[in-house]
Amino acid sequence: MDKLSPQQRHANMAAIHSKGTKPEMIVRRGLWKRGFRYRLNAPDLPGHPDLVLRKYRTCIFVNGCFWHGHNVALPQIDNGQWIIDNSECCKIPKTNRDFWVRKIRRNQARDIEQQHRLARLGWHCITVWECSLKPSIREQTLTSLAYTLNRIWLEDHAVQVSYPEAEEGVGTMLAAEEGEEYETEKTE
Repeated sequence: MDKLSPQQRHANMAAIHSKGTKPEMIVRRGLWKRGFRYRLNAPDLPGHPDLVLRKYRTCIFVNGCFWHGHNVALPQIDNGQWIIDNSECCKIPKTNRDFWVRKIRRNQARDIEQQHRLARLGWHCITVWECSLKPSIREQTLTSLAYTLNRIWLEDHAVQVSYPEAEEGVGTMLAAEEGEEYETEKTE
């Protein structure tokens, strides 16, 4: 049973914003401290990613575990009842369960669709979950994120060079006897 009146619950839920959240601020500060520069909530990209790093062609989504159903098995209906396998970081409320299940399912489907659209446009997508920013593992998560961004940049900017196979004796150095100078073998 909910301890708040419907009006109080509505006010509480309406006060939750999607931009400038605490998990997003943690990621932003961590990346800035590591030298990464980014833009916020790019309106020209599908899904309006939380952080956009154009140099790395990467979009970062910082997701709240509850709102995006982190590690929650999608429920199956059994005789009109929901069978929900909650995770450690996300528990579906028991009151108004049908509404929450539909909402979280829509959020998950929208997230997948937006990331597919970004991938078709040539963008890399990274999702950082709220639970991975707990103080005990925060630095590990941010270090891993920085490593991933650097790896993406290196793979995107790798120079593919193929050297021709050298024929035996063409342009190779011959070892000189002791006291002699080295000569380059010449072929005609």
